[in-house]
Amino acid sequence: MDKILAKKVFSLLSVIRGYNIAVLVVALYLSSLFVFSETQSIKEILFDYKLHCLVIATVCVIAGGYIINNFYDNKIDKINRPIKSYLDNYIRQETRLSIYFLLNFLGFVSGSLVSWRASLFFATYIFGIWFYSHKLKRYPILGLISVTTLTVLPFFVIFIYYKNFSTVILMYAFFVFFLIMARELVKDLENIKGAIAGNYDTFPVVYGEKTTKFLIVFLLFLALIPIYVLFTCSGFNFMKYYFYIFAITTVFVAFYLKKSITINHYLLVHNILKILLLIWVFCLIFINKSLIFDRIIKMLSYT
Repeated sequence: MDKILAKKVFSLLSVIRGYNIAVLVVALYLSSLFVFSETQSIKEILFDYKLHCLVIATVCVIAGGYIINNFYDNKIDKINRPIKSYLDNYIRQETRLSIYFLLNFLGFVSGSLVSWRASLFFATYIFGIWFYSHKLKRYPILGLISVTTLTVLPFFVIFIYYKNFSTVILMYAFFVFFLIMARELVKDLENIKGAIAGNYDTFPVVYGEKTTKFLIVFLLFLALIPIYVLFTCSGFNFMKYYFYIFAITTVFVAFYLKKSITINHYLLVHNILKILLLIWVFCLIFINKSLIFDRIIKMLSYT
């Protein structure tokens, strides 16, 4: 009985991409603490119930999004990710859909506790994820733009909540947008067999692998433009070392992609970009060194 329960728990975590959800939670809180909020102390942020409601709503809606995406991609996942697909099937399709509706309901309610605007946003976000999974992902350019936008939107919610409209944040948004779009294209290359079998007109299927590789490299080099702008901003500190690594990695990926022809090659590039995004999340605390010390001092003063 315990083994069956454990399998179902792992199956659910696989369906909702538990790793991605965990990274998202960390990214949302770190961006709240060290990027979007410049005046509040750590204690004020951590005891802000509205922020927690926004994070809960975002997590619920995105976890639900993974479920509905899994529902529509069931056929191609058996080709692209046979092991994961096998693990996912420990939970019945009907149960997954029930969890999907429950998560969306919880997400909407959590957003409602913040404001009616937040509830409207999450209702629209839920529809957007469903519409992408059902229709938009079948179109190469619309699908690419929409999935990148849907991935970045959770940070947009926190950005609007704190009303911190600075050049630095805007440049970080552009950087992450280009990096995520490049990663999505690599995933499309990695999953090209399943896309063809499922009759999905993804970018590599329509425009070919060569054009897709060129666009990936172009997007990564395009991400260097906001980095250049960020280097001119004050308080940049230790984040510059991350961007040095990113620039070197971009050159490596450009040469490596040119000779890549197998799924394993694309999988390596995908993992490299995923690691870059993960490192970026934890580097958020280094955006403004003086801000970190100010937050710690304020927190200690309240104790």
